[in-house]
Amino acid sequence: MKKKEITRRNFLKNSTLAVTGSALIPAFLRVPSAFAAPENKTKMFCYQCEQTMGGRGCTVMGVCGKTPEVAALQDLLVHSLKGVSIACTAGRQVNIKDVETDRFTCEALFATLTNVEFDPYRLEDLLHESVAHRDKMIQKVHAAGGKIESPSDALTLKLKPSLEGMVKQAGAYGLMSDPDVDPDIRSLQHMLLFGLKGMAAYTDHAAEHGQEDDANYEFVHRAMAALEDKTLGMNALLGLVLECGEKNLRAMELLSIGNTEAYGHPVPTKVPLGAKKGKAILVSGHDLIDLEAVLKASEGKGIYVYTHGEMLPTHGYPKLKERFPHFYGHYGTAWQNQKKEFDEFPGAILMTTNCIQKPKQTYKQNIFTTGTVGWPGVTHVNKNNLKPLIDRALELPGYTEDKPDMEVLVGFGHNAVLGVADKIVSGVKDGSIGHFFLVGGCDGVKKSRNYYTEFVEKTPDNSIVLTLACGKFKFFKKQLGDINGIPRLLDVGQCNDAHSAVLIAAALGNAFDTDVNGLPLSFILSWYEQKAVAILLSLLHLGIKDIHIGPSLPAFVSPNVLDVLVKNYNLTPISTPDQDLKKILG
Repeated sequence: MKKKEITRRNFLKNSTLAVTGSALIPAFLRVPSAFAAPENKTKMFCYQCEQTMGGRGCTVMGVCGKTPEVAALQDLLVHSLKGVSIACTAGRQVNIKDVETDRFTCEALFATLTNVEFDPYRLEDLLHESVAHRDKMIQKVHAAGGKIESPSDALTLKLKPSLEGMVKQAGAYGLMSDPDVDPDIRSLQHMLLFGLKGMAAYTDHAAEHGQEDDANYEFVHRAMAALEDKTLGMNALLGLVLECGEKNLRAMELLSIGNTEAYGHPVPTKVPLGAKKGKAILVSGHDLIDLEAVLKASEGKGIYVYTHGEMLPTHGYPKLKERFPHFYGHYGTAWQNQKKEFDEFPGAILMTTNCIQKPKQTYKQNIFTTGTVGWPGVTHVNKNNLKPLIDRALELPGYTEDKPDMEVLVGFGHNAVLGVADKIVSGVKDGSIGHFFLVGGCDGVKKSRNYYTEFVEKTPDNSIVLTLACGKFKFFKKQLGDINGIPRLLDVGQCNDAHSAVLIAAALGNAFDTDVNGLPLSFILSWYEQKAVAILLSLLHLGIKDIHIGPSLPAFVSPNVLDVLVKNYNLTPISTPDQDLKKILG
């Protein structure tokens, strides 16, 4: 282990808390999974993302870049949060709540999401804080006359005194640590856990805006506690999985409210992909509050601020664009291309949420992290003190000349799209609009993801393509034209703006007196990490059927669980653009 970083962040903001020591299914639907060998005894096992090794699981080193030590500490953190959740669930039975613990649970769970926290010492902080929260809640419950009845050792877990000891201790709590669990039960448990991680990310972002719902915190604790309940069967777990989708929809709604109340509803906006002569800062991730902090800190310093990845849609928020004239344009594409793109960027870079990859030495001094993100040896800054980021941007050359390039359109959230709903409805009625495709989700490195580029290119001229999240970078520069003045390619926003897509679909359903499944609307989704899992669960909760998903199916979905999803929702893996379009359009 490396020496503890002096820049490590205490995740518990403004806290005075003391920290203490198989069914028959077609072959094309079968998933290459780890369920055939649950007795995995390697140093690590992780299969929470789509790019997991061999489509089965990372056992030596994470494809994302996390080490076995970091993977182990994340497993231990998840287990400790189960103890927090059991105590909080018991607390609610005697009217004991603690919003600080609620927020911490989601923030800490967010840290275990793919491509977020890679610094073992920051995970050590979270582990100590988790145990402290648990013990504090247990004391409150007992003082109120309540009882905590659970055989789980998550309630009594004592952390080893060293980081190395914690890594060894974590071996008992990995995803495959119990070989006796029924594969289908494990599949649903992990689907629930990964959905909770995605929901926790959105909940954490919304809480930064002051947008919170106690029912969501209650569910997170109840569901995390349920993961330690060995008596739950498939029906009970499936119910929790779908409830996770319901609560995630609420979390996305709260985040949407927070963003729009702070920065206005997105409006159609042209975003330059070129560059302006001057110093430069690149902001990547998802957090609009962090972006605003960068814009304020860089104001009047001759620095232009560019977005990267899922920050692209932020140009559509009027209160950001109008107030900060140095908020210029967008640079680069999706997260998986950052090593090349960051290496060529002539300024400082801030990673605000998940998506960070191991930085190359050539730009390691130029990249900074904030919020839940951490990488060993990378300077971590607070949005209230961005001086190191600003100073580095001023030291670097920036752009020595203007570099003009094309523009792309963003800003088609539900408010903007529903503002032209009459044109859309009349277009469907007169036949000028024949179909809607929601093509969204995550991007990634696999060549099979070119499917989404080809699919969009082959959509008929009388169709409209709604897109969101970083999957759009497979086709965001495409010039598809328009229908009756409405662009055929509409950028709805970030991944959390799936909430906007749902509102658009619901409004169209009302206009045509049908439900979403009765609309000429098809969902073509790509997934990579746990927020995409949570969004899929939200769509399933809404009863949406015939979703096409790719580029591959999750390794944590067992054949029997997949069979349930196929039978109940006709969840379908992508095939080829031509075959899928023919099937969809008849």
